[in-house]
Amino acid sequence: MARPSHLRWGPIGLVALGGAVGASAREGLSLLIPNLGPMPIVIPLINIVGAFLLGYLYEAVTRLGPGDSRAKNLKLLLGTGFCGGFTTYSSLATDTAVLNSNGYLPLAFVYALGTVILGAFATWAGIVIAARANARRAAHTPDAASTVTR
Repeated sequence: MARPSHLRWGPIGLVALGGAVGASAREGLSLLIPNLGPMPIVIPLINIVGAFLLGYLYEAVTRLGPGDSRAKNLKLLLGTGFCGGFTTYSSLATDTAVLNSNGYLPLAFVYALGTVILGAFATWAGIVIAARANARRAAHTPDAASTVTR
């Protein structure tokens, strides 16, 4: 009897590799980008970029089809792994709580809500940009036209 994919070493390795690279990228950026006064800027930027990447990835791999092993591997490596390690809700929540406890309630509110709203917009933008890229690619590749209409 075959093991489920989430218990196989290959998929686990893809998630671990992507997560290690994503978390390393987040830490590197957090060391490079300073706060703007009391406002931590790097975590919202990371979460917004991560949301864009997830939207783009979702749209791009959807075109590959559900049975395509490349789609599954890209989702594990880049979606679950990299974006999961790169983005961080816990740091957003902690930063919001610290801003609030330091007397910056309005800033904490804008920080948290703004990040969520911009993240939702970034996800939408990623989907739209990937869909347009897929449509352009399909227009220039005769075989790809059948994949876009699925």
